[in-house]
Amino acid sequence: MTESERGVPGIPESSDALDAAVDALAGKRVVVLTGAGVSTDSGIPDYRGEGAPKRNPMTFDQFLANADFRKRYWAGSHLGWKLFDAARPNIGHAVLATMEQAGVVTGIVTQNVDGLHVRAGSNRVVDLHGSMDRVRCLNCGQMFARDSIGATIDAANPWITKPDAVTVNPDGDAEVTNWADFVVPVCTVCGGILKPDVVFFGEFIPKERFGEASDLVRASEALIIAGSSLVVNSGIRLLEQARRRRLPIVIINRGDTKGDSRATVKLDAGTTETLTALAARLIP
Repeated sequence: MTESERGVPGIPESSDALDAAVDALAGKRVVVLTGAGVSTDSGIPDYRGEGAPKRNPMTFDQFLANADFRKRYWAGSHLGWKLFDAARPNIGHAVLATMEQAGVVTGIVTQNVDGLHVRAGSNRVVDLHGSMDRVRCLNCGQMFARDSIGATIDAANPWITKPDAVTVNPDGDAEVTNWADFVVPVCTVCGGILKPDVVFFGEFIPKERFGEASDLVRASEALIIAGSSLVVNSGIRLLEQARRRRLPIVIINRGDTKGDSRATVKLDAGTTETLTALAARLIP
């Protein structure tokens, strides 16, 4: 173990699991699948990690069917976006960007919608579940920058512009109660329903986007899964693609995941410190 790894929280001084992960990954082109656990050190909460509150996110059908559901969602999403926009990439994000620049990581497939991998400097990122910084019209398909929609919302709802003391969720939806008078933005092109360009519960991941993720797995020689409990089916599908090709699979997550039995190595530790320790030994 190098000097830079000693004393890193969550990484024991002598870690057989860390050594095994390095042996499995050394000299290979690695694709990384990330989940909410990668962003917790940026202040964004985890869905299913220890201590995470139970919640029932709004479904796509609810959003489409009822104007009141859209009011509640947009009120919470607007506050959540303000907090997401203020979040900054953490050391784990930066380490993955450095590993890509060094040729160790081929790309990142993320289940997160916070955009922090791109802001950290990663170049090849597949936003599997979309990104909160884009808004799409469900009628005409026009895309908008989230900042411009946010300015429209602030002008129409000045009472909701301060996100103090709100609870935000990993999908960017904050808990709100005073949404009855919220003015929902509409498409300035056709007047249609606007929705952040993220995959809701009950929606399918666009086929082209999942194809991009699959292409990254096919072009790689190993898979790291970091900060995901693998409850969402898309992550399991990518893990299975790697397993069928007999690629080494390293899972980094606090607590159990649905893929642990299929992993070459499982590290029960935080993602930031573990990715830092791996990078110190994998970057030439």
